Amino acid sequence: MTRHTEHAVWAEGLTKSFKETKALTGVDLAVRTGTVHGVLGPNGAGKTTAVRILTTLLRADAGRALVGGFDVATESARIRAQIGLTGQYASVDEMLTGFENLLLIGRLLGFTRPQAKTRAGELLERFDLSHAADRAAKTFSGGMRRRLDLAASLVGGPRILFLDEPTTGLDPHARNELWAIVRELVAEGVTVLLTTQYLEEADQLADEIAVIDHGRVIATGAPEELKSKVGGQVLYVRAERGTDVGVVKGLLAEVAGREVTAEGEGLTVPVTDTKVMPAAALRLEQAGIEVAEFSLRRPSLDEVFLTLTGAPAQPVEVPA
Repeated sequence: MTRHTEHAVWAEGLTKSFKETKALTGVDLAVRTGTVHGVLGPNGAGKTTAVRILTTLLRADAGRALVGGFDVATESARIRAQIGLTGQYASVDEMLTGFENLLLIGRLLGFTRPQAKTRAGELLERFDLSHAADRAAKTFSGGMRRRLDLAASLVGGPRILFLDEPTTGLDPHARNELWAIVRELVAEGVTVLLTTQYLEEADQLADEIAVIDHGRVIATGAPEELKSKVGGQVLYVRAERGTDVGVVKGLLAEVAGREVTAEGEGLTVPVTDTKVMPAAALRLEQAGIEVAEFSLRRPSLDEVFLTLTGAPAQPVEVPA
């Protein structure tokens, strides 16, 4: 079998069923070494199932996959020696302190006690947790627990890191902290496969994205490439008076000939014809509509997601 050494993770035709439920129906992935590869998909799309197969926690019914050049079906021990995994929920022991959690993992990985203590200290300092080293994990805030969980996945110095919904439930500040850590890891040469339901997260971090729907990859590419697949640009209009929203929606639909959707306090409509924007401005002026915002922009990943899957992104995926 070709080793696909240019890819840290490579998969072809992965399938997996749970009784009557088909979780994966032929997933293909190619994650370039030293990059962040985002995996997006609606609830039940199969993202977590794919991660479990690639991290050797679950066997595929069919298909092939290589992680770090090793076969997930026949070389699982060699794969586990070079990967880290952070799941959707914190997996550290709540009764142990931050230091004890990392020390325990180091010892389980075969480190001597001095080596494990040194590694634990390094990671606690790196993740800004030294001040809480002797506190039980159950006293940590949500952001601190996620940082400890990520630190735990790095004890063995993995070159490939799987992050499955790593920022679920975190506030914006804690999420930004975790994003900064991911960027640092990639700068050091770590490859990251990231599943997320936060479209902004994929836009911020991912070099490439795979969109999974109904157990199959339906689109791949860099964020900007995927946005271009929606076509054209998006016109955003926010009326000064909330009572004018209905009229604005009707005018935009008539001028653009496309479906108009709500976005915050405004309305958006896809635009492929350059004449639509001035025509819309004229019609709004003629109707006496006062406009607070009127702009043209590229499609967002949210709009790409909706166009490709026919469903909006959901905040959390329930594991298969």
